[in-house]
Amino acid sequence: MDSLTWEGDLPHLRSPVLVCAFRGWNDAAAAASTALGAIADSLDGELIARIDPEEYFDFQANRPTITMEDGETRRIEWPENNLIAARVPTADRDLVLLDGTEPNLRWRTFAETIATAADALGVELVITLGALIAEVSHTLPVPITGLASSQSLVEELELERSNYEGPTGITGVVHDLCRQAGIDSASLWAAVPHYVAAVPNPKAALALLRRLEGLTGIAVDAAELEEETGDYEEQIGRAVAANPEIEELVARIEAEQVDLLSAEGEELPSADAIAREFQRFLRQRGNGG
Repeated sequence: MDSLTWEGDLPHLRSPVLVCAFRGWNDAAAAASTALGAIADSLDGELIARIDPEEYFDFQANRPTITMEDGETRRIEWPENNLIAARVPTADRDLVLLDGTEPNLRWRTFAETIATAADALGVELVITLGALIAEVSHTLPVPITGLASSQSLVEELELERSNYEGPTGITGVVHDLCRQAGIDSASLWAAVPHYVAAVPNPKAALALLRRLEGLTGIAVDAAELEEETGDYEEQIGRAVAANPEIEELVARIEAEQVDLLSAEGEELPSADAIAREFQRFLRQRGNGG
């Protein structure tokens, strides 16, 4: 049975870009999924398709939840991977959003399903959003690394060509299937501070969103996310100031970041610097850290 279910007729979209974010391994501090949610809310996204979770999830590892409706009816909520159309009349193109959860099973089939949907919708570019844990300071601008699949796209979007080798998440598999299907793809990664990785990071989400705006030329109203970012910085600042050891750690990380930027003459850490942090993070995850 086909796991992709369309909600109705295929929508007519103009030069669409597919933007994907997956909760779980690729989504440190919920930065990527929060950014995607802000885009859907701002552009009044419309659900156009669902991917049935039955074939792709181990429900003991990724358990469904029970919710109450009207205080009476119990409803099961399953892990979701939904396609949302966001029409943008003021721009030259529309967006398709994949609001997802990284599956446990059959990754190649799952990625093929996404590629099939992208082809059916006439998607011209796939962009994935991700977030990784790194030794960065919450007081400085969020480092964003942009990677692209082809040299022409690297030059066109002023991104980097990835030289990373090692473990990957579902985003890596999606990019590989896009390559096989002849669909251009790019990825944006936000680096989030390791000392506050357990709490949602709206600042990183906002940074991803703003970088995405630059790639797509589509403006997003993120007033709520901007307000949450201000509250986040204030709360984290108070928490850090209350703990001398953490305060000393943050000061050291901040100084090292500033020195790195000065040495490289860049506004943001290089792709290689973020890749090194990413590889260290992956090794830690592989060791159960």
